[in-house]
Amino acid sequence: MPELPEVETMCRGIAPIVGQTIVQINRPPCERKAISIKPSVKTIAKKAVGQKVQRIDRLGKRVLIVLENESAIVIEPRMTGLVLLADPPSTEHLRLQIILHGKPDHNVLFWDRRGLGTVQLLNPSELKRSVIDRLGPDALVATADQLKSILGTSRRAIKVALLDQSAIAGVGNLYASEALFVSGIDPRTRCDQLTKPQWQRLCSAIHSVLREAITHEGSTLSDGTYRNALNDAGSYQNYHRVYDRAVQTCKRCQTGSIRRIVQAQRSTFFCPDCQQRRGKHASVDAASPSVDQP
Repeated sequence: MPELPEVETMCRGIAPIVGQTIVQINRPPCERKAISIKPSVKTIAKKAVGQKVQRIDRLGKRVLIVLENESAIVIEPRMTGLVLLADPPSTEHLRLQIILHGKPDHNVLFWDRRGLGTVQLLNPSELKRSVIDRLGPDALVATADQLKSILGTSRRAIKVALLDQSAIAGVGNLYASEALFVSGIDPRTRCDQLTKPQWQRLCSAIHSVLREAITHEGSTLSDGTYRNALNDAGSYQNYHRVYDRAVQTCKRCQTGSIRRIVQAQRSTFFCPDCQQRRGKHASVDAASPSVDQP
């Protein structure tokens, strides 16, 4: 966390800075664990000050502030990072400030409570080599054939494989659980045991779940950490089908109980009655709960 929907929401939230000029970049005093910033803030400022922001892009779970010289300030929020235009949740975890001049003027802030996030300034060749070439297809546009080609011979459990950013970029723990539920697939199923219809259903579920979550500006969980660019909570947590709903009744079959297991040291949530290891489960034909009904 944040995953693709939260990072996409951050990107859309800071879109008003496009066309504005960077006038200052600084690292506010912070007594907490220092985050990784490469090159140094002084070097980044030397190269970026005076540049206009050409566009805002997203690569997997990274925010890209692309400058007019095609270099990009790449921010990877990781576990608790936020990219903000509004005042941060607290000043003690403020890691980077980018001051811009335009109409109106904006400050982009990177806030990170746990200090696991990273910031890099990369030129196009560096970006391709160190980021783009290491990522799988973006989860919003990946096809079923791509997923099957990349993961179809793997002996890993499908839930674990979906967290591999070199296989598919943007899906994390939360949305993997949700997509597997929507597609009716048991998260423990080995990739090489999935049928073609299951790959097709899974790909469709990934797309629909991520788009739903983006519509609701992501999920703010019980710790309250994730916020959008204006420091407001997302609302997709109100529509989760299985994530963090252990022992609660399944919203689809109304008979099964959501189960929590641990896979690759991460919590997985699923309904044993609705999700099976092979073939098409009859319950998948039933409409999934609408996102308009928490």
